[in-house]
Amino acid sequence: MDILECKNVSIRYITGDFRDIGLKDYLMRRLTNNYHIQEFWADKNITFSLEKGDMLGIIGTNGAGKSTLLKAVSGIMIPSKGTIRTSGKVVALLELGSGFDLELTVRENTYLRGSMLGYTEKYLDEKYDEIIRFAELEDFQDWIFNRLSSGMKSRLAFSIACLVDPDILILDEVLSVGDGAFREKSGNRLKQILSSGVTAILVSHSMDQVRELCNKVLWLDHGRQIVFSDKVDETVDAYEYFLSGRSALPESEEEIRKMSEDLKIYRASKGNV
Repeated sequence: MDILECKNVSIRYITGDFRDIGLKDYLMRRLTNNYHIQEFWADKNITFSLEKGDMLGIIGTNGAGKSTLLKAVSGIMIPSKGTIRTSGKVVALLELGSGFDLELTVRENTYLRGSMLGYTEKYLDEKYDEIIRFAELEDFQDWIFNRLSSGMKSRLAFSIACLVDPDILILDEVLSVGDGAFREKSGNRLKQILSSGVTAILVSHSMDQVRELCNKVLWLDHGRQIVFSDKVDETVDAYEYFLSGRSALPESEEEIRKMSEDLKIYRASKGNV
């Protein structure tokens, strides 16, 4: 049974005169039919479905519509067209640095951020030491948050977010936080969460992460769905071959298969199998 279904989802942004003029000028232009707007479709006719325990990797270059789609699935945005159906609790880790007060301490922000995610004070009291230890911030608990490096802020945000118990978990580049050692630790923590049967969506520029963690993949390009497939390695191969500039966007599964083979041949010729 599908726990998440996106059917012909399209998301439109509207820009125009209202961004640059006052209310009076806006009304006058509307009355005189001298009002101009532009439409930009960030996503167009996106269709896929996930079952319990699936891990979907969304790939695509900047501007492909990945983050916009995640916001729609998480309920932050409403699709202009199409439908999104979810079953259970959806938790989105989209912008790890948001939800903090720069003038409060690390300790105070831990409770602030945790309460925003729905945790009780009693629960946070029990988990506080674990959160700080995982974030590797034992020596910085009384620091003003604004004094922390961006990596330290992200580590704390990820550590707090790891307390979630969702049915659907949405992750946007959150595994890139911290240094190499912390990325490995955060990746292992995520695997523990996923092993409990959580359905997850991951946006990542790391194709190694997509290959390792995901059993399904969605390739987007400028808002258009190139392919939704359970052939993760093959699709990622084709995407990497496209990024190399040696191929245009594929128009069929057969072309994706051919691009995957071509990438292997190219790497073999360079001694990089």
